[in-house]
Amino acid sequence: MRLDVAKVFSLASSGVRHLPEPVARGLFSLVADVVWALRAGGVDQLERNLARVRPGLDRRALRRLSRRGMRAYLRYYCEAFQLPRLSEGQVRARVRAIGDGAVRETLASGRSVVCALGHNGNWDLAGAWGAKNLGSVVTVAEHLEPEEVFQGFLDFRTALGMTIIPFDKGSGVFRQLIRHARTSASMVPLLADRDLTATGVEVDLLGHRARVAPGPAALALATGLPLHPTMIRHERLTGARRRAAGSRWGIVIEFLPRVDRGTDDGGAAPDVATLTQRWVDALGARIREHPADWHMLQPVFLADLDPDRLARASASAGPEGRAGEGH
Repeated sequence: MRLDVAKVFSLASSGVRHLPEPVARGLFSLVADVVWALRAGGVDQLERNLARVRPGLDRRALRRLSRRGMRAYLRYYCEAFQLPRLSEGQVRARVRAIGDGAVRETLASGRSVVCALGHNGNWDLAGAWGAKNLGSVVTVAEHLEPEEVFQGFLDFRTALGMTIIPFDKGSGVFRQLIRHARTSASMVPLLADRDLTATGVEVDLLGHRARVAPGPAALALATGLPLHPTMIRHERLTGARRRAAGSRWGIVIEFLPRVDRGTDDGGAAPDVATLTQRWVDALGARIREHPADWHMLQPVFLADLDPDRLARASASAGPEGRAGEGH
């Protein structure tokens, strides 16, 4: 029997949206625990990634952390499917921003801000909040198959107030990002902590070699705009904020200080690889502090990557660099 992914997405998004919040969360927590217990859905890879983030953990502690990670990952999907029914007040109550002063100043001056994100917390909730409380949000989404699934994600994020540029090979996505960034005061968040294409930048991530997307650094260098590594993580809500949010969970968006574009020790201006390593250092430190919120169920470290796949990607690469990921 073949699984119809488009129908599953449609049923899940419409069905979960109308469930009471406690029921939906309980259901998704149960699914997370079952997937975790069966070691399905990328749990083994998640633990390999977490073992590098927290190398001092014993086997039992690593298993506890991966269970928390799977619950956080399924929490993201539960929240995402229920987002369209939330009021603006509920969205505001669910989000707490840290370090947003410099970002607001840049936007108020009429300039855009580039944000380098990892697959942390709930980036859809962060985008919906940003579109209402900071300014326009422009980002990239990888073109998924089947087409119905991609259109579902596209319509969903557009309804939340975001401008989505589909990533298709040869579509000029990087030129579109530059145009948006230069002609408007926009937030440009790019999911960039994983890139297996030939344009991926090899970096040191918490003491291990990994490949990430060049988009945030390339866009900042091409436009002269500030680049802020940005960490998103879940937090439990209490008291008045919990009542206003209608949920026991919210998120923290931490805008880390802009990445320095100053010269290196040799006096040379930074290139994409250098600037990428700088934001990876900043975001990696936060991932180590909050590893359960890093939804990385796929290979990202070179030790786990298939060299044949990388070689094929290199051979088929087009001239346009990869801006960033989204799903």
